[in-house]
Amino acid sequence: MKRFSEISEKLEAEGYRKTELTISITAASLITILAGIPLLILSIMLFHRINGIWGFSLGTGNTASFLILMLVLTVVHELMHGAAWSLFCENGWKDIEFGFIVKSLTPYCTCASPLPKWSYIMGAMTPLFVLGVVPYMIGLFSGNLYVLFMAVVMILGAGGDIMLVIRLLRFRSESSEVLVYDHPTEAGSVVFEK
Repeated sequence: MKRFSEISEKLEAEGYRKTELTISITAASLITILAGIPLLILSIMLFHRINGIWGFSLGTGNTASFLILMLVLTVVHELMHGAAWSLFCENGWKDIEFGFIVKSLTPYCTCASPLPKWSYIMGAMTPLFVLGVVPYMIGLFSGNLYVLFMAVVMILGAGGDIMLVIRLLRFRSESSEVLVYDHPTEAGSVVFEK
């Protein structure tokens, strides 16, 4: 909060206006779960239509490997946010922080410096495409339901990121300079415009 206050004061002194675009982690989780059910059903139906396969069983050994892989990919998801954002922030990796919110069992990555809007969006969406969309297409067209299912889980894991980016895209600014900063205590961002 101290760093956020300092950055806010600095940018506001430079003539920027501040707007918070946040969503509660509980709301983001609930919306993701509700959206996930139709996504999973549609994915299985599309998979069947293309590949003619309905059955899917992880088996005992595969269930354990699936859960381990899911945990590893969750860490990779956060690392991808950091890697993408580090390309655009003032001090590279030094401005990237990782953490875990125990109350909501939510890992996170945050950038300590404000980013241009499209750089922020790119960093927010990188895990969705690399771990979700691309593997989804591979699983769908290769007939590998295991890869498809893992991709769906990764897409759902990016649900909060998707909601935050939608809020950011819906935010209309007539300003020529727009910077986006991760909110320090809420899920979402703060937009500074001038």
